[in-house]
Amino acid sequence: MTELYIGLMSGTSLDGIDAVLVDFGSTNPTPLQSVHHDFDESLRQRLLQLTQNQSISLTELGELDHLLGLSYATIVETLLKSASVTASEVRAIGSHGQTICHQPKSCHPFTLQIGDANLIAEKSAITTVADFRRRDMAAGGQGAPLVPAFHAALFRNNKRETVVINIGGIANLSTLPADPHLPVTGFDSGPGNLLLDGWIQLHKGEQYDDGGRWGATGKVIPSLLDKFLSEPFFGTPPPKSSGRELFNMAWLQQKLSGNEGDEDVQATLHELTARTIADAVKLQPRMAELIILCGGGSFNRYLGERIAHYLPEIRITSTAEFGIDPQLIEAMAFAWLARETLSGRAGNIPEVTGARRAVTLGAIYPA
Repeated sequence: MTELYIGLMSGTSLDGIDAVLVDFGSTNPTPLQSVHHDFDESLRQRLLQLTQNQSISLTELGELDHLLGLSYATIVETLLKSASVTASEVRAIGSHGQTICHQPKSCHPFTLQIGDANLIAEKSAITTVADFRRRDMAAGGQGAPLVPAFHAALFRNNKRETVVINIGGIANLSTLPADPHLPVTGFDSGPGNLLLDGWIQLHKGEQYDDGGRWGATGKVIPSLLDKFLSEPFFGTPPPKSSGRELFNMAWLQQKLSGNEGDEDVQATLHELTARTIADAVKLQPRMAELIILCGGGSFNRYLGERIAHYLPEIRITSTAEFGIDPQLIEAMAFAWLARETLSGRAGNIPEVTGARRAVTLGAIYPA
C-alpha cells in the first residue's frame, strides 16, 4: 500500500526549490518523482538582500513570505502533474521554508523561515506541515540540523560506523554509530557551497563552480586558509549550527588582502570546506568506516577529491549508491519529518540540536 508525502526544500544556497514525492508505504522510503525550479532571478536577489540586510521593511518581508508560498504551491502542482497523482492521494506536504535568519546563540534565540504554508495548503488542497525548527528551539535546542534523524532512518547499519555529510550552502554531519545503543549525533561543520557559489557568481557570473573546475585551476593560499580557519565557529564544540548570518561574502572579503588571484581564492575556499568537513569527521569518538555524501556539493568532483585527500583511509561514496539522488535527500527528509509530526512522533535528536528533550516538530496547516 502506498503512503505518499511531498517534501519541499529551498536551502542556504538560494539556487531554487526541490520538490519530491516520496512513498513511505514500503520498507524503505522511495522517491517516486522530483522537480526542481530555479528561483526567478528577481526573487533570488530579493531573498539574498533579505538575508544580508536584517533591517529590511516588514512590507518586503511579508511580500516575500507570500511570493515564496506561491512558488512552493506552484512546484507542488507541477510535481503532481508530472507524477500523475492527485492531491487527495497525498497525505501531507513537509515544507522547510526559506531560512532568512538563524540566531541560535543570541540572547533571545530564534530562527525564521518564510514561505507561507497557508498558501501551500490552500492552493494544493494538501495538509502542510511547516515551521519545523522553532519547537526544537523552544526546548532549548539550536533548531538545526534536523536531517540526522532521517539519515539514521535510511543509512544506519549495525555492521559499520557511518557518517553522512550533507553539503548544501552549509555542510552538516550525521554520525551513525554501529552500536544501536549509542546516540546519533550531528552538527554543522561550516560552509559547504555557500562561499564557493558566491565567489564564482561575483567573478564569473556563473551560479556554481560546476565540478569544481574553476577551483581546480587555482592554488591554495596557505595564509588565507589559516585566516579562514581562525574563525571561532570551527573550534566551538557541538551542538552548533550556522548560516549566512556568519558565512557570507562580507565575511570572505574581510579575510582578503586584495592581491589574491580569483581562482586561487576559489581553490582556497574548496580547501576550507574540505578541511572543516574532514576535521569534523576526525573529531568523532569512533572513526568512520563509510562516508556518504549528499546535497549539491556531492557533485563537485574537485571538492570530493580534497575531502578524500584528508580522509584517505575512509571509503567515500554518495547516496546514489543506495539508489537515491543526492540532491533529493533534504527534501525527502522534510517529507519524512511531516510524517513524524502527523504521527505524533519526535523529529529532533537532542544529542544533535542540544534540546532538553525530544519533541514533535512543526505546525500543521490542514487542507
